[in-house]
Formats: sequence, structure tokens, C-alpha cells
Amino acid sequence: MTLREKVIHRLNNLTKPVGSLGYLEEIALKIALIQEKEIPELFKDKRVYVFVSDHGIVEENVSAYPKEVTYQMVFNFLNKGAAINVFSNHVDANVYVVDAGVDYDFEDHPFLIKKKVGYGTKNFSKGPAMTKDEALLSINYGRQIANDAIESGADLLAIGDMGIGNTTTATAMAAAFGYNIDDILDIGTPIDNERLKNKKKAVERAIEINKPDKNDALDVLAKVGSYCIGEMAGFILQAAEKRVPVVIDGFPTTAGFLLAYKMDEKVKEYALFGHKSKVKGHKVIMDSLGVRPILDLDMRLGEGTGAVLSMPIIEAAIKMIREMATFESANVSKGVDQEVAR
Repeated sequence: MTLREKVIHRLNNLTKPVGSLGYLEEIALKIALIQEKEIPELFKDKRVYVFVSDHGIVEENVSAYPKEVTYQMVFNFLNKGAAINVFSNHVDANVYVVDAGVDYDFEDHPFLIKKKVGYGTKNFSKGPAMTKDEALLSINYGRQIANDAIESGADLLAIGDMGIGNTTTATAMAAAFGYNIDDILDIGTPIDNERLKNKKKAVERAIEINKPDKNDALDVLAKVGSYCIGEMAGFILQAAEKRVPVVIDGFPTTAGFLLAYKMDEKVKEYALFGHKSKVKGHKVIMDSLGVRPILDLDMRLGEGTGAVLSMPIIEAAIKMIREMATFESANVSKGVDQEVAR
């Protein structure tokens, strides 16, 4: 039997009706295949990396918050005062903050990773967000961060985002890849109709002026992307290459995943989607990729909060396949569903 067949055989022979634990069984199978083990191991080092950068598009009055909130929230993360800190502490995961392109110079901190490509992207409604070299550098920085994490023992990774203007950037990238803007345009933070109209106009102008090539992921990143989304994509690519599962959070992080997927579709085999954001474009992209979120809590905060909250569910799926008795070991009679499953 193949490894997949062995894992499914074990799942079907646990003391329960076949398939009765639903998506938990799919999660257990996925982790087993990633780890290349019939009975997957529990995680010993869970981490979330919050990628932060500034976005030039905020000049177009697209957000409810001023750009200074980006660097201020970095201090909040490092001082352990944000939602991601609370939830990560709850699930025993460490929080790392990545300065991918904040318009601020931070002092050294043990949980701050400085991989600044620039001091915020340019306003992509007037021209490219960054150069091709900067786009490539952001991908490479993301790869380095993931590689360092894995080399130091991380075995379950999650990504989060922070940056005023990030949902506008994620919307522009999705539109550049061919998604209908009206299907994905939504608020990130609560904004009035005027700001939402500004958001749509800014994205439409960006596509018209820059003409990103949907068949060239790096071109899309350079023209309408951001440093943090580029680094997230590189991070995902490297995690997949090293066979370490990575949990995706909400809409901006899924834009990072989409970018990585356009570069290498195999990343889908190593990614789990922590939750479905209330930002409507998130579901649209996930549906198009054929992926399923673990949680649906009407959240739209970002920071990696949905990804981290899903970790106990992922761990429960592993414990299920590791610790449940089989029909044989428990001396329980099998049902006819066993024959159907074969």
C-alpha cells in the first residue's frame, strides 16, 4: 500500500463509523503525508510570523487608520499586548514579528526579525509598488526566514500580517491575477462608503496604469504588491520545500499564498487554512483554489489570529489518529461501512 492508503486504512479502522470525524480525518491525513509517517508526530515548536510593512496606497484615503499605526502595532506585538500574543500564549506558540518594510527604524529585539526591503512601497495607483529587484529580494528574505525557523526546530508554522493598507494591496493582487474586483472588494477595518469607493478606484487605476501580467507572479508583486506579501510568499515556498506545514490566516496572507501558488502549485500540499475571514474576497480565493478553512468565526483582524486559533484543532486531529483505539485493539466488532470503505 502507498502511504496515503496506509493512513486512510488506519483512519477507517479507528473505533468510529468510517468518515464520521469529517474534516479532522482530512487534516490528520494531510499532516501524515507532509511528515511522511503513517502515524504523524505531535508538534514540539509552534510559531507564528507576523509580517509587517507599510503601503504607499494609503495616500489614497483607503483605510480608517493612519499609517503610523503600522509601526505602533509592532511595539504592541513585541510588548505582548495584541490579540495574536494572547491567542498564541493560549496555544503555546511563539510570536515573531518581521519588519518587511515598515517606515520606521526599530531597535533590536529577540522576537523582531529585520528583513526590511524598503521604507514602505510606493503608491501603486501612480506607478509600480516596487522594482523587480525589490520583489525578488522580498521573496528571498521570506525564504531565509522560513529556513532559519525550520533549522532552529520549528515544526508548525503560521503566518500573519499587519500593515495599514494591506487589504487594498491584497485586493489589487487578486484583481491582477484575474479575480473580479466586485467579488473581492470589501472593508478590512470599518470604513465608510467614500473610502470603499476610493479603494475600488485606486485598485482599478493600479491595474490600468501598471498592466500587471497575471501569468508572471513576480510582475504582479512588483507592480501592485507589498514587501510583506512578497516575504510571506517566499516563506510559504521555503516551508513547502522543507516539508513543514504552514497555516495561512486571512485575506492578505492568502494573497501571499496565492502568490506562492502561482510560483509553485505544490505549496497547496503543505498549507492549511486556519479560518475564513469575514472579508468576502477571502472565501472567493479559497473556493477558487479548492481549499477549506478550519474555523469560521467572522474574524477579520489579521495578525495570524485565525491561523493560531486553528492549531489546537490540527493537534486534535493528530491525537485522534495517534491515540484512538482500532477495532482490533479494542476488540470491537466492525460495521458494514468497513466493507463500503474498501
